[in-house]
Amino acid sequence: MEKYIDKLKQLMVEFTPKILVALAILFIGLFVIGLAVKASKKLMKVGGLDETLQKFLGNLVNWALKILLIITIMSKLGVETTSFAAIIASAGLAIGLALQGSLGNFAGGVLIMIFKPFKNGDLIEAQGEIGVVKEIEIFTTKLIGLSNKVIIIPNGSLSNGNIINYSQQGTRRVDLTIGVSYEADIKQTKEVLLNILTSHPKVLKDPAPNVTVSELADSSVNFAVRPWSKTEHYWDVYFEVTEAVKLELDKAGIDIPYPHQVIIKK
Repeated sequence: MEKYIDKLKQLMVEFTPKILVALAILFIGLFVIGLAVKASKKLMKVGGLDETLQKFLGNLVNWALKILLIITIMSKLGVETTSFAAIIASAGLAIGLALQGSLGNFAGGVLIMIFKPFKNGDLIEAQGEIGVVKEIEIFTTKLIGLSNKVIIIPNGSLSNGNIINYSQQGTRRVDLTIGVSYEADIKQTKEVLLNILTSHPKVLKDPAPNVTVSELADSSVNFAVRPWSKTEHYWDVYFEVTEAVKLELDKAGIDIPYPHQVIIKK
């Protein structure tokens, strides 16, 4: 019995200083980690990073530093950390291989949040889809389509593909092609079309709307009708001007050619 008590005393004498040092490192390390995480979040906020990205990177820094702290404490306690580090590295590699797609989406999300090709509320076209950006998350971006459908696009493919942002400039040009009969007077037709554009309340004065002959087609003289509008008024201008063109050309007696068949009865 005395032999075991002596052994226990010997172990206590040997390990007590190590345990005290380990506890000191733990408390000091946690305090320093807290300061480091706060400082990193402030830097990210000053840098204008997205709030979602700030939280994610803050948590990433927090756990990375805590893992380093645990390895340091184990080393001070006399635990062989080489094999422990190898296990962590192997686990990281296995997880990385299993989550290749997710990691690609994460990297894409980081790039989107840093370079900001679009923001919430923007109308964009990407990956064959058109919609208003509802939410930018770490792994995916959510759009609301023009028919109110929810579209979720992985950030990996989104960041690596072409993105058309219809909202960023604040204004858009509406491109219409109007065809009239070859018998129509070109000057009169241009005047009617320009009057429609200049009298529409949602068509911008600057840039000025434009009407030009664009093509002498097989059965019609085609006019390029180009009004400008604010982004949020694009579809109003598109549909309302199209309707007004038909009504005003009819009033002016200007024909819009259309395919038709003549049936001759014998």
